[in-house]
Amino acid sequence: MPGYPSMTTHFLGHAMTDNEPRNELEAQILEAQEGHITSDDLLKTLMESQVFMPVQDEKAPVLNIQRSSRAQPLVLSSEEEGTPILVLFSSPERAKPFIKDYPGFTGGILESFKWVLQNMGSGYGIALNPNTEVGFDMEPETVQELIEQLATGEVRH
Repeated sequence: MPGYPSMTTHFLGHAMTDNEPRNELEAQILEAQEGHITSDDLLKTLMESQVFMPVQDEKAPVLNIQRSSRAQPLVLSSEEEGTPILVLFSSPERAKPFIKDYPGFTGGILESFKWVLQNMGSGYGIALNPNTEVGFDMEPETVQELIEQLATGEVRH
């Protein structure tokens, strides 16, 4: 994709056959992959979009008291460097085929992408819609840059 070199698109052999965009974010991802818009335009849409973050199911609560106050998101390790990768989806429906391979992650949070950036730690990459044609990866450096821009109110995207 033009623009951010650290954003790469997914084209994996076991991708979903359903590559029709289901929302504006997915339509923009396809537009960027085809070179019709820049990655900056895509990031602008992403910054204004809601995303679905799979979270680990809480074990049976003790006396109906939740044991942890923080949701545990689905985080994978990159194959090359072992970098933690936060897994996000453009909709809960997009997540279903992927999370079936991750028992215990049947729940999730539907929230703004900005909220995710504001609440995640540093050093993470992001995989949006992994194993689909309407997805892409963001390197930790790009994610950190977006977090810093959001914190200082200087989001250019």
